[in-house]
Amino acid sequence: MDSYEHSVLLDRQKCTGCTTCLQHCPTEAIRIIDRHASIIQDRCIDCGECIRVCTNNAKRAETDKLDAMNRFKYKIALPAPSLYGQFNNMDDVDYILNGLKKIGFDEVYEVAKAAELVSAYTRKYMKADGIAHPLISSACPAVLRLISLVYPSLEDHVMHMLPPMEVAADLARKKARKEHPELRDEDIGTCFISPCPSKMSYVHNNFGEYKSKVDAVVAINDVYFRLLDVMKRDAPMENLSETGMNGIIWAESGGESTAILNEDYLAADGIENVRRVLEEIENGNIQHVKFVELNACPGGCVGGVLTVQNPFIAKTRLRSISRCLPIALNFPDKDEQYIPDNFLFGEMPDYVPMSRLSSNIGESMRMMSDIQRIRESLPGIDCGACGAPNCRAHAEDIVRHKVAEVSCPILVARGETGK
Repeated sequence: MDSYEHSVLLDRQKCTGCTTCLQHCPTEAIRIIDRHASIIQDRCIDCGECIRVCTNNAKRAETDKLDAMNRFKYKIALPAPSLYGQFNNMDDVDYILNGLKKIGFDEVYEVAKAAELVSAYTRKYMKADGIAHPLISSACPAVLRLISLVYPSLEDHVMHMLPPMEVAADLARKKARKEHPELRDEDIGTCFISPCPSKMSYVHNNFGEYKSKVDAVVAINDVYFRLLDVMKRDAPMENLSETGMNGIIWAESGGESTAILNEDYLAADGIENVRRVLEEIENGNIQHVKFVELNACPGGCVGGVLTVQNPFIAKTRLRSISRCLPIALNFPDKDEQYIPDNFLFGEMPDYVPMSRLSSNIGESMRMMSDIQRIRESLPGIDCGACGAPNCRAHAEDIVRHKVAEVSCPILVARGETGK
C-alpha cells in the first residue's frame, strides 16, 4: 500500500451503506463493511465521483482554508479558468480578479494565462521525435493516477508537460520576486482556487520527483460567497486580466485540444468515458488520433465537485465571456527553440498497479487461478450485496485475504455454499 495523502474522505456517521458509491467508483476503491463504506486508499484516485453520487453527503473533499495563506507576507491567488463561469451576468473577469484582491490576496496570476503558454509549448512537444501517439494530456491529476494504477502500459503516451496550475505558480513567484526584490522565497505564497479535489492531492503528494510550487489549494465553493460580497460593479476596478479565449476555454472539455490548434484530437470527459477511451488506446483501436484530452469531471473542470454552478450553465457563461476576447495573449519567445525545463516534469510517479497481485510471477499466477475459480462459484450478477462492487472484486478480496470467506447473500438465500 502506498502512502498517498488523499483529499476525498468519508464521514462514516453519515454513511448508510447504500452501495451507490460502490457501483460508481471507477477503480473499485470502495467496499461496504459493517453497513458503512470504506475507501481502499491505494486504489483511490480522488476523482470525486463518490462525492458526486452520494445522496447522504457522506463523502467530502478536504482542501485548505483561506487562512492557510496567513503565514505568507505576499499572497498570490491562482484562479482556475472554471471560476469565471460561476457568476451570473459576469461579462468581465476583472470583477472576479479584483474581488480576489479584496478578500486578502496581494496579487492575482491567472491560470488561464499559463494555459495559453502550455498550449503553445504543447504544439512544439507534439512535433518532437520519438513521441508515442496518441499523446495523452497531463492536465488532469485524477486521470494521471488512473493511468498509473490501471493502465500502466500507457504511461509512455502521457505528455510530460506540467499542468497550467503549476506553470502559473512558478511564473507568479518569479514575477513577485522581480517586482518585489525585498521578498524572500519563503515570504511568497501561492494559492490555487480549485474546482476539484484531485488538485489538492497533486499538491500535497507532489508528482513523482517534481515538488509542487503551489502552497495551498482552496475550493471554488469556499471563495464563491466571499467574492459575491465584494464584487461591486460601481466600484473602481484595475485591469488585471491578461488572458485570451484559448486560456479560458481550458475550463471545459475540448478546450485544451482546441487551444493547441490541431484537428486530430479526441476529448472525453466523465470518469467512465475516460476509462473507455483508455481501454481503446490500450487495445490499439485509437491510432489515427494525435492528441487525447481526458477530464475526470463531466464537462471538464467546470464539472468539478468543488464548483457551485451547473457545468452546462458555466460553459455557456465562459463562452459569453470569451467570445469578444483575442484568440490568445500569451506566447513563447519567438527565438525559443526548446521547451523550457520549468514547463516539464521528469518520471511518472511510481505507483503499484492494481493488477499486480504479487511481486512473484508464480504466486501471481496461482492467485489469478484462485480468483477465477471462486468467481465461477458466484452468481455473476454483480449486485454489490456482499460489500464488493462485483463478483470478481469479491473473489479478489478473498484471495488477497481482505475478507475471510465467500459471503454472498444470493448463495445464502439459495442455500448454496460458495467455494
